[in-house]
Amino acid sequence: MRFSLYALAAAISSTSTDAFVVSPSGITSCVGSPIIQSKQNYRLLSTVNGDLSETIDGEVEPSLAEALEEVLNGDIDTTAKQDEVVQEEPFKLVLEEVPPASYSVETSPTAPGGGSVHTLTINLGAPGHPDPIVIQTGKIGRQASGAVTVTRGDSVLYATASRDKNAKENIDFLPLSVEHQERFSSAGLTSGAFNKRDGRPAEHEILVCRLIDRPLRPLIAEGWRHETQLLSWILSYDGVRTCDPLAITASATALWLSDVPLIKPVAAAMVGYIEGQFVLNPTVEQMKHSRLNLMIAGTKDAVMMIEGAADFLSEQEMMEAVTFGHDAIKIQCAAIEELGKVAGKEKKYDSIKPHVEGLSEEMNEKFAARVDEIFNSDISKEELSAAMSELSKAVMAEFEEKYPDDELEIKAALKNLECSRMFAKAKAKGIRIDGRKLNEVRQIDSEAGLFPRVHGSALFTRGQTQVVATATLGDSGMRQKIDKISGMEEKRFYLQYSFPPSCVGETGRVGAPGRREVGHGNLAERALVPALPDESTFPYTIRVESLVTESNGSSSMASVCGGCLALMDAGVPIKSPIAGIAMGMLLGDKHGVSDENAVIVSDILGTEDALGTMDFKVAGNKEGITTFQLDIKCEGLTLDIMKKALEQAKEGRLHILGEMEKALKEPRAELPATVPKMRTMKIEEESIGKVIGPGGRQIRALIEDFGLENVDVDEDGTVQISGFDIEKMKKAEEMITLLTSSMGGKGGRGGDKTPKIPYAGPEPEEGKIYTGKITGIHDFGVFLEFMPGAEDGSSPGLEGLCHVSELHVERVRNCEGFVKSMNTETLEVQYIGKNNRGKHSLSRKNVLETRLKGDGKSSGSGPPKRSASPKDPPSAEMKKEEIDVIAQAIESVEELN
Repeated sequence: MRFSLYALAAAISSTSTDAFVVSPSGITSCVGSPIIQSKQNYRLLSTVNGDLSETIDGEVEPSLAEALEEVLNGDIDTTAKQDEVVQEEPFKLVLEEVPPASYSVETSPTAPGGGSVHTLTINLGAPGHPDPIVIQTGKIGRQASGAVTVTRGDSVLYATASRDKNAKENIDFLPLSVEHQERFSSAGLTSGAFNKRDGRPAEHEILVCRLIDRPLRPLIAEGWRHETQLLSWILSYDGVRTCDPLAITASATALWLSDVPLIKPVAAAMVGYIEGQFVLNPTVEQMKHSRLNLMIAGTKDAVMMIEGAADFLSEQEMMEAVTFGHDAIKIQCAAIEELGKVAGKEKKYDSIKPHVEGLSEEMNEKFAARVDEIFNSDISKEELSAAMSELSKAVMAEFEEKYPDDELEIKAALKNLECSRMFAKAKAKGIRIDGRKLNEVRQIDSEAGLFPRVHGSALFTRGQTQVVATATLGDSGMRQKIDKISGMEEKRFYLQYSFPPSCVGETGRVGAPGRREVGHGNLAERALVPALPDESTFPYTIRVESLVTESNGSSSMASVCGGCLALMDAGVPIKSPIAGIAMGMLLGDKHGVSDENAVIVSDILGTEDALGTMDFKVAGNKEGITTFQLDIKCEGLTLDIMKKALEQAKEGRLHILGEMEKALKEPRAELPATVPKMRTMKIEEESIGKVIGPGGRQIRALIEDFGLENVDVDEDGTVQISGFDIEKMKKAEEMITLLTSSMGGKGGRGGDKTPKIPYAGPEPEEGKIYTGKITGIHDFGVFLEFMPGAEDGSSPGLEGLCHVSELHVERVRNCEGFVKSMNTETLEVQYIGKNNRGKHSLSRKNVLETRLKGDGKSSGSGPPKRSASPKDPPSAEMKKEEIDVIAQAIESVEELN
């Protein structure tokens, strides 16, 4: 076990960082201010994996770090007994008791100007969810048609619903747009963009927009043509639970309180499955141990939308999860309905154009037989499209003279006729418009290993839907990095989906993926994740690309099948093959809730998707489900119909898996020759700078000298070497070992230490500006050689530390990233004297401030005085009493030996 000196210093000097300590009487897991604990004669120990730095995320006071280095790098043996290491306790699900389910509405005259503020408090009554959901309206955003804030714990969301005054003419769709933003300021952060402003929606924000849109769009009154916009922002984020279900509930509530004619209130919930128990809105920590990530939205009567991923759960477990989540939605919807009674606006129906009386009946009488004739023909997609186009022209010719101002109504009546006739045929004969049975899957053709230089490739064709999928393997440097308010997320596996206009025989925009492509790619990605091998056994980063080359229904599920075959072709040892299928539902009345007359169809066509009322995608292996997504166009889906759809989906999924086995039964035994080999090693965290070198010079030299593909160094000291020549990779590993073992005082702790040759040149002048050469970059600051050594090499140059707080006039959160972004090997710094440990301190911040004030002199009698400002952070200089406490702690460490 070894101490990480600067991490230990951070633990002692920071009052905001937790640390584990050992009392004189024995081990105790004590959190809080380490300084206070030290005053009580506690002794600091390293924790996880013998390295305290794994629990630290704070700035280090430089003089303290150097003091600890001086002591702990001396003769102290830092090896401790295994039984003295504080072990991390295994996770155990604990759900605290909560009040029973209830809700209440309160009104108070506390709005600006004395207006009324209405507050709805909802207790969900779910164990482990102690924080009520508090919805408030009337205080913020009063000019929007509907505006609410939703609070849970310390997380706060703000959502608005607005509409244009006038309805749009000559459109036959609902003009609804949704935007959601996770503001970095909500978590006390700032965007990493150049202008420090939150920019265009990130991928995860787009996915939340889709979650909001899908359950609300079907419930807005038919014929509503006012431009309608739903906006939501996360204003405060406590990091305990995800805000995704709150975003749906917030936007739905704002819409319900507005005058936009939403038919029913909508709410959402998240469900996890942990240790055999369903958990409502689980915490982020609990979700790490969950086998299920289910997002569900609906009304008090039925489910409107579900989406999520699972670790091979059965259909029965899925139904239980949906039922569990819907129970929480019922409570929220009843509460929101009550809020609407006291704070909601009257719904605006007067701008919705009424149906033309008698048009539907006349349409059925004149064209039902012709629609049946088309649907009974065994024709291709192109022929069906041409026939429907001719029918539309005939309908318009028949009715445009009689109804000259109702072109859109005529087209809507024709679409309703097509829906009803499609349903009638399926219900009466059990046959669909392409001649298949209700549960029949189209012909499947699949092929693996198409392209010689690609790591893995596959062609998957199901009827007239086709995808070309490729898999690419790389090292950890190929990971996808996503900046979120919860922190930087690195994805080891990601799937990217492309839907060019040529796949449906059209022309159109190409370039950045649209929202639909982002959503479909995410769905296919989540389907494959549970089947991937652990990183410990297969250290590669994996990228799958799905290019849709033909489309006639469910290209996302074809991407799952094609992506799985591409992974197997690349030699990825997946746990089991994965396949996906899209289910549809036909209703006699598409405006109501699904009933016992609903017809469930497997592997839907594009026409069945357009004219039907459900698109239910399910993926998994032979035993269980890995992902699912439900979209409906009616007023809800009952649980009985959902159960029937899941059972039929399993039947189709098993059939598709059998067809895929004909192309490739199991992953290839060896990786392709085009895949780089991997070697992984571990170094001390303090040695990372030696491997990377100033400005990345050392790591670039390693790659070039040994002919490597890449060398990636993780912050925990894990080094991943990739290349094609295994012998050169071994030599590179030996070189890294040599680099990190010859670190003088920072090398092998506890052994003999060769005395350092002292600096023999002139002393630096306090206040003078020097150009320093970067010799090391750490989280706490940058070491620079700012005065040269002897020309003959007999004595080294003089080094000093520019602490991270002295790097820039603004706060630097990532020291290494900041310095790398400057692309320089030198920095201009001002010598600001020795600290209270006699070490040399440097400041780049002083140089920048001096230049900002217009003083460009490179020397002076001392550091410039800074004017007192409320924005200036408190001094990081430690008091003498605190240094004495640290000395006590170090003495206690000595006693352990």
